[in-house]
Amino acid sequence: MKYEKDSYSEGVSICCLIIAGAFIYWGITSLIPWHFFSWWGIICLVIGISILISQIRAVTNRDKLRNVIKYEFEQNPNASIEEIIERTKISRKDVQAIILDLKARGELRGKFSSKTGQMKPIKVQEKTPAQEKTEYCPNCGTPVNREGAQFCAYCGANLE
Repeated sequence: MKYEKDSYSEGVSICCLIIAGAFIYWGITSLIPWHFFSWWGIICLVIGISILISQIRAVTNRDKLRNVIKYEFEQNPNASIEEIIERTKISRKDVQAIILDLKARGELRGKFSSKTGQMKPIKVQEKTPAQEKTEYCPNCGTPVNREGAQFCAYCGANLE
């Protein structure tokens, strides 16, 4: 895998996909009634396909980069971002974006120490039936146990 700086955070572009689709459309529509100027359609088709391939490569590269960072945390659960940057040679911007994505997906659990910068892994517990029934305050999003609660303990919003 060849890494280019900030390739994760800049990633896939919807605009590029739209442009690729337009080039492919123009290419196909100019090839259908074959005549002398149809070779312009081949050029448009090649441009569209090359843009599409570059976007597909960007998506697969993002998956590979996520796997590299996840592997680093599996090997050293207490690693800091600095250590990961040093070992993988991935830019800080990309490492931070990947960590946020992994956390959002639930694939990386833990917090970073505010003093040392090292990851403090959190052990994931299986959900109990009581946790599954937990509702959230419509005002602030804090978990609320609905059994007899009329107001949110965090913000005081009415729960009924």
